[in-house]
Amino acid sequence: MGRKVNPISFRTGQLYTWSSRWFSDKNEYKKLLAEDVKIRRSLAERLKNAGLSRVEIERSINKIDLTVFVAKPGIVIGRGGSGLEELKKFMIQLLTNKNGIKNNTLKINIKIEPVKEPNLDAHIVAQNIADQLVRRLPAKRVLKHSLEKVMQAQAKGAKIVLAGRIGGAEIARKEKIQQGVVPLSTLREKIDFAKVAAKTKMGYVGVKVWICKK
Repeated sequence: MGRKVNPISFRTGQLYTWSSRWFSDKNEYKKLLAEDVKIRRSLAERLKNAGLSRVEIERSINKIDLTVFVAKPGIVIGRGGSGLEELKKFMIQLLTNKNGIKNNTLKINIKIEPVKEPNLDAHIVAQNIADQLVRRLPAKRVLKHSLEKVMQAQAKGAKIVLAGRIGGAEIARKEKIQQGVVPLSTLREKIDFAKVAAKTKMGYVGVKVWICKK
């Protein structure tokens, strides 16, 4: 029997809070949930160069508050805040109805938060590994260097797992590297987790990263 529990879901309410914070009736729930997924996917594509970590969404009546955590906030904000204004326009267009009808009463507030230590953010680390694998860098060297950077950033421990046709191999396999302690079943330990798919020419390679923070 597998025990593949997401470490962040396991600690939600104890160490972490919910990334989407809103309430709705059962008729509106699926529409708003699909909208949240659409917002996150669109921002992940648009802000890839800025080192997007996560997006927190809060909703109230005719208002959406987005908190975007990025490694390079300057790229998102732009000169004189021009980039932030463009991002707001993009979000308004994204949330326009299928019939092209805009909700004029809807207000969108976007707050940009910097990630203090990108090497301790599991999603940013996983995305960097995936980008290097797409560029055909040797998998073992990428794993070793990434783990060294995480440990130099004062992490208690880290684990990285690759799965798929690594390096274009004919048979899919797993590569795993670990250093320090990563106690997944200890609730009081702050474990950051992320999984990203690297779309290589020979197929997808899954990247999973666990980081135990002090």
